[in-house]
Amino acid sequence: MRLKSSFSGIVMVSFLTVGIVFNASAGSPQGHRNRDLDGYPNMGGSFDLRQTALNAGFNEGSKEGRKDRDKRRYSDYRDFGSYQKADKDYSSKLGDRDLYQRYFRMAFESGYDTENPRPGGRDNNRQGDYDRGNRRGRNWDRYGSYGGSFDLRQTALNAGYNEGIKQGRNDGKKGRRRNLSDVSAYQKATDDYSSKLGDKELYRRYYREGFENGYEDGFRGY
Repeated sequence: MRLKSSFSGIVMVSFLTVGIVFNASAGSPQGHRNRDLDGYPNMGGSFDLRQTALNAGFNEGSKEGRKDRDKRRYSDYRDFGSYQKADKDYSSKLGDRDLYQRYFRMAFESGYDTENPRPGGRDNNRQGDYDRGNRRGRNWDRYGSYGGSFDLRQTALNAGYNEGIKQGRNDGKKGRRRNLSDVSAYQKATDDYSSKLGDKELYRRYYREGFENGYEDGFRGY
């Protein structure tokens, strides 16, 4: 009876230990240090800090984007007080304030662009944005996040930007600016696409965003 009782105790402790380890690893945000499944980079901090900041930022950006869309205008993100402060829904209990603000602003930009995407030419406010040093270039974290895998987004933005900057440089040398909808590569938006990456239409959306920014950079001589 003693042997049976001891054996049962060992088995019970083993199960408890395994359960604790499994739960700890599953609940820890450290498992997604580079980029989470929502498409935003993971720069550290607790899950609650990151999630609260992203939700608050995206909601505020979407709200401002809808307002500007209704007025048929585009604004620099930094023109908005909520973007400058970047502290809506913040609490010291969440952790580092500066980190919260970085997540907030990232999502704000995505929310704004989702509700009020700039047209292909982007000339309405692009000059002001560039003069303020607000160009995105190859900083992929400053581009929209519409879902999909990291590889899909990264491949599409990179392919689109590369083709866009090439086309922009060619047109800049000739002193002409084309409507991007007339550019074959922009219309197709499938360079480097593979079905293994995921949804084709989502890929094309990222591609065109990368292309537009690349074209602008190329045309301006960056």
